[in-house]
Amino acid sequence: MAFKPNYNQQRAERTRQKEQKKQEKLQKRQEESERRKAEQGEASPSTGSEGGGEQP
Repeated sequence: MAFKPNYNQQRAERTRQKEQKKQEKLQKRQEESERRKAEQGEASPSTGSEGGGEQP
């Protein structure tokens, strides 16, 4: 025998899954941003010191 559909529960489940996916995506983007900032931070001092020595 089939169950009576519970649309509110199904909708709540879909909404929860969407929110979870959004949070995971946001966290991944933040981690990528932090990684890029760290790489730029390491690269900037070395290029900055070389550029400063070239100027008269």
